[in-house]
Formats: sequence, structure tokens, C-alpha cells
Amino acid sequence: QVQLVESGGGLVQAGGSLRLSCAASGRSFSSYVVGWFRQAPGLERQFVGHINWRDSSTGYADSVKGRFSISRDNAKNTAYLQMNNLKPEDTAVYYCAAKYYIITQNWRQYDYWGQGTQVTVSS
Repeated sequence: QVQLVESGGGLVQAGGSLRLSCAASGRSFSSYVVGWFRQAPGLERQFVGHINWRDSSTGYADSVKGRFSISRDNAKNTAYLQMNNLKPEDTAVYYCAAKYYIITQNWRQYDYWGQGTQVTVSS
């Protein structure tokens, strides 16, 4: 069992930055893929990016490529989502999730989820 706790959301002006954290407990991330997703009101949950814990490879949605980056800290068993040049359309609840071994952008295939953290970008 993996428990995920997110932190770092908040209110920021357009063009600003935030860093979200996703800390895991209960099991090491070592064989997992950690995905970041977001969901705005009335919309389906959307893939943002992922990191493969085994080799630190990452992938991003086109909408955030070049602005967002995902990293990890093995010692802390924590993943990070660095968000730069934020836009009002980035406003959503952001979730991290963990999937054993398989790289996927499909949120329905992830096994464990954090509680979500609100990110609001004002224009």
C-alpha cells in the first residue's frame, strides 16, 4: 500500500511559479511511475506529466511542455512538479498518483492517489 500526500498549492498571478510536492509513505517509489494530473470544475481529469522512478525519465502533456518539470528526491521518496509561467487555464486541483511499473497517461490506470491540492492562477 502506498500513501501519497501532496502539498504546495495556492494562489499565484499569471506568469508566476509554484512547486508541488508528492510525498510517499508505506512503500518506496522505486518500481513505480508517478503521474501528475489536474482537474478543473466540470472537466475530466487531465494528464500533466509523469516520472519513471527507475530511470528518472519524464513525459509531459503538450499544454505544459516547456513550462512544467517533474523531478524526484530518492532520499525523501518525494516527487515534485515545478510549474513556471503559470496561466489562468492552469487553474485546477492537482493530483499525484502512482502506478506500479507501467507508464501510462490514463488516469484510470493509476493505483494510488493523493488528496489533491488546489492551484489557482489569477489573470
